[in-house]
Amino acid sequence: MLEIKDLHASVEGREILKGIDLKVGAGEVHAIMGPNGSGKSTLASVLAGNPRFEVTGGEVLFEGHNLFSLSVEERARAGVFLGFQYPVEIPGVSMAAFMKAAMVAKHRATGEKQLTGAEFLRLTREKAALVELDPAMLSRSVNEGFSGGEKKKNEIFQMAMLEPRLAVLDETDSGLDIDALRIVGEGVSKLRRADNAIVLITHYQRLLDYIVPDFVHVLYKGRIIHSGGRELALKLETEGYDWLIR
Repeated sequence: MLEIKDLHASVEGREILKGIDLKVGAGEVHAIMGPNGSGKSTLASVLAGNPRFEVTGGEVLFEGHNLFSLSVEERARAGVFLGFQYPVEIPGVSMAAFMKAAMVAKHRATGEKQLTGAEFLRLTREKAALVELDPAMLSRSVNEGFSGGEKKKNEIFQMAMLEPRLAVLDETDSGLDIDALRIVGEGVSKLRRADNAIVLITHYQRLLDYIVPDFVHVLYKGRIIHSGGRELALKLETEGYDWLIR
């Protein structure tokens, strides 16, 4: 589904990614871990099409097509979803209106039948329950006044609504308490399907108690230096990164 070949990327003239190689198949969950400043969030931003980052080498194929030939909007319509480390607030735009517009755009792109008002309402309630998000929050402006946990639940609610082919989740566990971590982790796990894939960027093994990865990769100084199974995340939790980078 996703193939990254020798990817290099810079921001403000400073090279951050220095040759990333990664293959992600349908139905797979890949966890990317590493120390601060290793390039994890940069990788997520490049895949989503953040114009702040300049791709200076390599290529990324998404379902066989050149991802970099697509605009941000085209990537989203093709099924690429980014869960932000720090979700932004959109004052004056209700969650319901935001999601309705997103669903209309998705269905136009895929040729699916548009939802009626009643169908949309039923779907929002069903998906909000998945992450224990109070349906009343759908009438509020996007993320405005939301707690850190509510913002992350809202991100996964959006993922549940849009059913992306590829979800890139950038430190979804950041700022979550124990209960919110469980709810968000279990919510993501329930959205895993044989025809989608998840790239999960995290600092901590604790999230992987709920979202069990097929592969764990260590990103350090812009390169993937080690890969393994879930046992790698457990080892990193107890021993840190020193044994890999010294």
